[in-house]
Amino acid sequence: MGRNSSPPRLDGNGNENGKNNAINNNCDNNNDQGLYSIRDRFPLKRNPGHSRDRTKQHSLLERPPVRNRARFNRKGLLHFPFRGIYLFYFLIFFSVFAFAVASMVMQSSITVTLFRQGERSWMRSIREGLRFGSSLKFMPAENPRLLAEGGGFDPMRSTDRIGIRGPRLAVILGNMKKNPQSLMLVTVVKSLQRLGYVFKIYALGSGEARAIWENLNVQFSFLGPEQFDHIDWSLFEGVIADSLETKESISSLMQEPFDTVPLIWIIQEDTLAKRLPVYEEMGLQHLVSNWKTSFTRANVILFPDFTLPMLYSMLDTGNFHVIPGSPVDVWGAESYSKTHAKHQLRKYNGFSMDDMVVLVVGSSFFYDELSWDYAVAMQTIGPLLMRYARRNDVEGSFKFIFLSGNSTDGYNNALQRTALRLVCCPSTVFKIDVIPCVSVQQVASRLGLTQGSVRHYGLDGDANGVLLMADIVLYGSSQEEQGFPPLIIRSMAFGIPVITPDFPIIKKYLADGTHCVFFPKNNPDALLRAFSLLISNGRLSRFAETVASSGKLLSKNILASECITGYASVLVNLLYFPSDVLLPGSVSEIKQGSWEWNLFRKEIEHVNVDISVDSSVVHALEEEFAKHIIDKSKNRTEIQDQDALTAQDQDLVTEIENFEDYERLEMEEINERTERDLGVWDEIYRNARKSEKPTFEANERDEGELERTGQLVCIYEIYSGAGKWPFLHHGSLYRGLSLSRRARRLTSDDVDAVGRLPLLNDTYYRDLLCEVGGMFSIANRVGSIHKRPWIGFQSWHAAGRKVSLSTEAEKVLEETIQRSKGDVLYFWACLDFDGEGERSNHALTFWSMCDMLNAGHCRTTFENAFRMMYNLPSDMEALPPMPQDEGHWSSLHSWVMPTKSFLEFAMFSRMFVDSLDALHSNSSEPGMCFLGSTYLEKKQCYCRVLELLVNVWAYHSGRRMVYIEPHSGLLEEQHPVEQRKEFMWARYFNFTLLKTMDEDLAEAADDDDNPRKMWLWPLTGEVHWQGIYEREREERYRLKMDKKRKTKEKLLERMRNGYRQRPLGL
Repeated sequence: MGRNSSPPRLDGNGNENGKNNAINNNCDNNNDQGLYSIRDRFPLKRNPGHSRDRTKQHSLLERPPVRNRARFNRKGLLHFPFRGIYLFYFLIFFSVFAFAVASMVMQSSITVTLFRQGERSWMRSIREGLRFGSSLKFMPAENPRLLAEGGGFDPMRSTDRIGIRGPRLAVILGNMKKNPQSLMLVTVVKSLQRLGYVFKIYALGSGEARAIWENLNVQFSFLGPEQFDHIDWSLFEGVIADSLETKESISSLMQEPFDTVPLIWIIQEDTLAKRLPVYEEMGLQHLVSNWKTSFTRANVILFPDFTLPMLYSMLDTGNFHVIPGSPVDVWGAESYSKTHAKHQLRKYNGFSMDDMVVLVVGSSFFYDELSWDYAVAMQTIGPLLMRYARRNDVEGSFKFIFLSGNSTDGYNNALQRTALRLVCCPSTVFKIDVIPCVSVQQVASRLGLTQGSVRHYGLDGDANGVLLMADIVLYGSSQEEQGFPPLIIRSMAFGIPVITPDFPIIKKYLADGTHCVFFPKNNPDALLRAFSLLISNGRLSRFAETVASSGKLLSKNILASECITGYASVLVNLLYFPSDVLLPGSVSEIKQGSWEWNLFRKEIEHVNVDISVDSSVVHALEEEFAKHIIDKSKNRTEIQDQDALTAQDQDLVTEIENFEDYERLEMEEINERTERDLGVWDEIYRNARKSEKPTFEANERDEGELERTGQLVCIYEIYSGAGKWPFLHHGSLYRGLSLSRRARRLTSDDVDAVGRLPLLNDTYYRDLLCEVGGMFSIANRVGSIHKRPWIGFQSWHAAGRKVSLSTEAEKVLEETIQRSKGDVLYFWACLDFDGEGERSNHALTFWSMCDMLNAGHCRTTFENAFRMMYNLPSDMEALPPMPQDEGHWSSLHSWVMPTKSFLEFAMFSRMFVDSLDALHSNSSEPGMCFLGSTYLEKKQCYCRVLELLVNVWAYHSGRRMVYIEPHSGLLEEQHPVEQRKEFMWARYFNFTLLKTMDEDLAEAADDDDNPRKMWLWPLTGEVHWQGIYEREREERYRLKMDKKRKTKEKLLERMRNGYRQRPLGL
């Protein structure tokens, strides 16, 4: 092979003379530390046919030595007499090759961390499916993939939409440190604000970044543990949690009704990922389940790179998603450069400034057997490098550093064994044998290198210092990365020229010859050319300095634009935008392409800045669960010790049992000898019937019920779900009204709305009616539950939105009711949009606000329902006029009125709801709701119209409307009756007319004359008319006469048969 190669000589056995003589030369002088024979496992043979004759095979250590001169054969290089330029090019080959094999050793430990015993079968299937040249990637589940691809938001822009406010987002901050994580989140929030999002920040604690967040024109408040359950998360279109520290606050989002609020959880820490294998080894499955429950609640969990979701694979429930991009690498490089110098690091590690340090790095993630593919590919570089080994244009001392794995003896030994195989016999590098470990210095000595030419550093050490020492960084991984390699970003941030394979993900952001130097994978010629471009006379060339400078400038904001647009895309495709919300701007409108470095410049320049990310909640939960286990074990031991019976205790128990048996037998004998009178049958029957009467529940009349005795008013707070309990009030003025039996408070006398109105058992109608369904349940036989002259209602939302009555306002309300005369509606939660209406171009009226809340169809739907309710002709106006003044209107079902007026309102509401349901059922698309644009709005189709219905009824029925300021208790009458007489439609809201209509419907229901298949009206309350009253009176009279007849017959029977009193003395 080659022009100067002579034919190989054969020995007496027909084998090539001198084969493996390099091994003999290196090992025959050391009998104790020589290489062990590998003949028994993998015999090396030139001709496979010779393996049949084992008597002619020789051990590798038994081959006769040959003269020490350079010689080549068809198998490759046998000896290495390299110096100078030859040594440099061979070191390039050796560094890349050795790094690949060393990285292979690292993969096993990472694999053990990722795939524990519970995942062995899954890991085995992955190994069987992967082949050389393939790569392992994180593939998101169906839902996260839809988040990235979208497809459901653009049609909303093409429809007519009336919005008054921007979409609200809540951000929960685990800490307020000035670190790369805060820089990323601040940049994203500022960009999303430009698209129209409105943010409210909830901080779990104060910190250095507080001033930055407060200056972002956002609402800001602190959130303590006692406040977790007092936040109305339904006010927001979505919630963003920024770290693992927010886990406890997320628990409040797991209960109904907040379990449907979209939650985005950003996780940038690996603290929990490192502890998960430990939990499994220790058997702490309950702790893993606790974390998995929290992870399951999130609609999507966002990671900044593709390694973290693999580390957290034990907790993956299909909601993992990756948005690449974080300033942590650039931040870390700049902060490290402020406090460390290159010459000091080289001096400390034994390098001089004249050395040319080449750092070989690779993928931060390896998996079983995949790195062997890379090693096999690198083995072919050897002969190609030798073609250029005769060039002598490089001078200087070259040092090669491998940055991989960790700083343990296992990784160093793997590198040393690989290098020794390469020295002794390159063709046997991939054989599995036993080779004694030697030091890196011994390897270098065998190669003729100076001491310290080859070194290994672990990623668990000072990786920043290793990067800062380097002159050139070679990215040596053969696996195509799914995300941009972070080590390349950090190297560029240090201002180091980078040589990397031309992977698509890297070519997407870097330009060849401008920001780095590319070479085709497994192309040795291109790799040599890349090195030659960066080196000139043993130093970095001007081209290398230009590449390093351009790369450093680019690394400053690399992936920033992708990160911002990624978050915007996730929000657009995850959130629901109600009818009154303005749609955010398009993702294409984002122009931000850099991080907000100017807000964090001082922290980067700070000497003692700490950018490490740790999670105290992980360790706190560990201590809590460990303490629970210890206490439980201790209590069990104490109970066992206390329950242990002594011999004296057993004798005492036996004596007590014998005495009880003796007494029982004696009493039985006495009872048998005594004559007993069973009594009169009527008395026995009467006592039995009394015992069968149902008893009241223990919580039927508690202290609150006793306190309400004699009061004029009771306000029913409507709720459904345990998450709403903290928003409910306690005391004599309030009483809970639960729309769900499962979510009813057990320690209070809350009214069971489902038990009073069976219609609410149907979740479909319960969602359609919302709080009005609870009002219908109270109105149904109101005398059995409410016997006070005044009645009020309040939604749990009032407390969440800070518009519930204060103590002072409650006193004002009670005092005002005592001296009130006539029908008055007192309300304290008014219809507004948090001041957004003041900034709109058009004045907001009652009907315009109703349209905003109902997808623009409030007026049309109300008019059609009103027309059907009163059977009005089509050419007649059917939309009740409402004034366009600046007065307040009631909302959130928070009002008080006389009980008699409430029953009239309930009568009107039942008929209106029935007409509304008839329109909904008779539409061309059954089940389609035109009063909502999102899934939740369509599910609660009637709720927003019914919430405003009390205003129309009170206005046109002539009731006074008085607004109570919820905090101060100030009273202010709205829309005076004298000013609205000419606008009122009093004839349609007259009590006599409504009562007649109600009786007509009741008669039709009594006669089973249903106007449609599913008639809602009879199911919403009492069905009563004069005919039913007369029939009930006749039934009562019949029962009364039957009772008299039976009593008379019983007396006659006694008189006929006689009745004799038994003597008392016998």
